[in-house]
Amino acid sequence: MSAHHHVQSPATTPDDDADLARWDDDGAPPAQPRSSPHLWLRVGAELGDRLVALSGRQDLLVTCRPGTRSGAPAAFFPTLGEVEFDAGLFAPLQPHEIHPRIVGDEERYPAAWGVFVHEAAHSAHSVWTKPAGANPRVVEAALLLEESRVEGAHLITRPTDRTYLRTSARTLVMPDIAHPTLQGIEHAAAVAALVLGRRDVGILDAGETRAVADLCEKVLGADLLATLTRIWTAAHQCADHDATTMLAHAQKWCDALDTAAPALPVPENLTDLLSGAVGVVMDSTAATDAADLAAQAAATNAMAAQSKAQAQDRAQRAGQRRKAAATAKSVFNARGTTVAPDGTPAPYGNPVTGTRRPTAAEQSAAARLSRALRAAAYRERTEERTTSPTPPGRLNMRAALARDAQRAAGSVPTAEPFTHTRRRNSPTPPLRVGIAVDVSGSMRAACAPVASAAWIVARAAALTDPDSLTATIAYDKHLTALTRPTHRAPERVTTFDANGGHHNLGDAIDALDHGLELSRPGAGRLLVIVTDARYGSDETAQAVTRVKQLTTAGCAVLQLTLTAKSHHLPGTTLLHLPQPSSAPAAIATAATDAIRRTR
Repeated sequence: MSAHHHVQSPATTPDDDADLARWDDDGAPPAQPRSSPHLWLRVGAELGDRLVALSGRQDLLVTCRPGTRSGAPAAFFPTLGEVEFDAGLFAPLQPHEIHPRIVGDEERYPAAWGVFVHEAAHSAHSVWTKPAGANPRVVEAALLLEESRVEGAHLITRPTDRTYLRTSARTLVMPDIAHPTLQGIEHAAAVAALVLGRRDVGILDAGETRAVADLCEKVLGADLLATLTRIWTAAHQCADHDATTMLAHAQKWCDALDTAAPALPVPENLTDLLSGAVGVVMDSTAATDAADLAAQAAATNAMAAQSKAQAQDRAQRAGQRRKAAATAKSVFNARGTTVAPDGTPAPYGNPVTGTRRPTAAEQSAAARLSRALRAAAYRERTEERTTSPTPPGRLNMRAALARDAQRAAGSVPTAEPFTHTRRRNSPTPPLRVGIAVDVSGSMRAACAPVASAAWIVARAAALTDPDSLTATIAYDKHLTALTRPTHRAPERVTTFDANGGHHNLGDAIDALDHGLELSRPGAGRLLVIVTDARYGSDETAQAVTRVKQLTTAGCAVLQLTLTAKSHHLPGTTLLHLPQPSSAPAAIATAATDAIRRTR
């Protein structure tokens, strides 16, 4: 086998002589490689830059060119401080397509990068040198054990390189099985060291290597395989500079083979059997890696799709907020005109019929609601008690005696006898009430009570807290502001009629949400929808989406209906009012509950 030749001594023939020796001098021009060697100089330099992070060494040179002096796909020369790399590993990529300096570029050539990681492991951990006069066979066995030892050591510091080391095992081990330099039992033992040794350091899985484990146990015997397993397991714990211990393990390896070999029959087709078993292992690892890669790609695609969906959702919400702001600006205009959903003035369809002075009953109702809101908004003062070893504060005699006892005992006094109570007033939450009233033809009975309720709520909110705001919008196909979100109470009641067609509750909710900040915490928030909800599917879907957003933000949503034929909007609290005149009282009660629940 040749896998254990990945750590090389320096070549005795100069590079130029080695290149010339490849060709017979028959008078013909030498064959030209598919890509000129000098084009690979940049690739080698960039590999050298990445080798610093992989090995932790800055004194190494990487040469990349077609073919290698050692004949192996790659090799590490400790005495020269050089890593030799065969450019053929990058096939079919050409040098101008390869940029190792860019982190992540290695994903396009995992096999080549896996071999490079393997050589980086050698350069970081194969730092022991053979002593003069060492037995060549023992040194060969030590280099064989070194293959899995350095990969295990590399995996400890860079566990994310496991995928590439698995790929390098397929690239390096299979050619060595097909062209062995060892024969018989030693060949089977070398295969066990290369495959099962990688299993024991965590590069390969036990299930993937079962074919090689079963064949080696059949050829070597259970006792010899157990002995060899103990040897390479012990070698995995050897320090990087400990040549003596590595050679001692290699000597035990050779002695175990010499002792058991005479009694073990060697199958005639052992090389074919080993090649077949290793092929099964490599196919299994390739299938596992492909499945992991597919799962990772699926997870990446799912995350990308989720991120894209979230970005689209954010963009949609931002667009909706901009549209809501434009709608609110156009609806709550000073002229009181009716506007279309796009903010342009509607040429017809204004439901407002005029204004009137509030009645004495409405003024009394507004005063009662104002008192109820102030009572609901009241918050008890909070108390914060602190202790200290010195005044000010109220003296606690028990703590004072404890402090004197601690001082008399010679210890550091920790008792704090003075207690100070600080009382703070809790802020009174303001109120935000938005009323959306349907003015299609089926809602004519709600016009008078809702006009009265809008004035009562607006008047009570203004009397309760200067930061409280209310607004009322009449909607059919168009939008009309009956009351606006100002801090001044309206002087007159705005009357209106219901003779419109179609519905536009979604835009009405958007305008109220933006104008009153119904989605922002810190206030008692209530949205009242007065409608029979006899909408089309698209109109219902748009309204339900807005209602869900408001309820998620903590805003209470109340739907008032007047007839038994009314439909319920999902997400709202439904309140059926057989008597339309009870609408002001119902809205007042809901507003009081909303401000009471505010924290």
